[in-house]
Amino acid sequence: MVQGRKVFMKYSEEGLQYHIHTRKGDVGRYVILPGDPKRCAKIAEHFENAQLVADNREYVTYTGYLDGEKVSVTSTGIGGPSAAIALEELVRSGADTFVRVGTCGGIDIDVKGGDIVIATGAIRTEGTTREYAPIEFPAIANYDVVTALINAGKGLGYTTHAGVVQCKDSFYGQHEPQVMPVSFDLQNKWEAWKRLGVKASEMESAALFVVASHLGVRVGSTFLVVGNQEREASGLSNPIVHDTEAAIKVAVEALRNLIKEDRAKYERGIIWKSKKY
Repeated sequence: MVQGRKVFMKYSEEGLQYHIHTRKGDVGRYVILPGDPKRCAKIAEHFENAQLVADNREYVTYTGYLDGEKVSVTSTGIGGPSAAIALEELVRSGADTFVRVGTCGGIDIDVKGGDIVIATGAIRTEGTTREYAPIEFPAIANYDVVTALINAGKGLGYTTHAGVVQCKDSFYGQHEPQVMPVSFDLQNKWEAWKRLGVKASEMESAALFVVASHLGVRVGSTFLVVGNQEREASGLSNPIVHDTEAAIKVAVEALRNLIKEDRAKYERGIIWKSKKY
């Protein structure tokens, strides 16, 4: 225990973040957040002069440039705990604007495989956010980032849905609820999400939105819909799509939109920055 404490203090004293292994200056202000570390190199191909700057555990970071602005991509791994760690340490490294890009499963019957979902808010059926805020506090995406994502998705010609997503900690609790000891609770809540028009299910946005509220930074999320189990259950066509390139293009285009808008605001004397760092 003492040895671990010494290691943590060593990283802190050098300015190196304990988990993601970045320092101030290693990342840009704008960061794309995939879950899968293997997607980072693919996303970095959309940057100019991208370089690998850190690789530790599930956290891989590349930094490059987009329209002359320093930008980064950092993987978060699966779920809220690791996503919250990445966000905390990226903010301490100097970032303040984030776009989560990943995959989801459709819930609303109109959401099909291959579509793009943009989260305006998230249902907090996970555990990480309970250590940041009372359950009554909503998990809401940043308006500027949401607007940039919607404009990007529509501008690129993708079928785009914006709305609330459900965030959970158990992948198999969603896909095999009937075998779980708490099947009654899982299945009844799932029916509620359907009736409320929830667009899709994923695992990170609630944590990112609530931690962002705590840190005073901007976060939004966009997803490729892999498939929709409700369409399958209803006998409707249910295409299964795994290529995340469309969602990546939406995220990159949204960053371009945000960079342009932030530069225009700066010229008018409006400077946006994190409240805490």
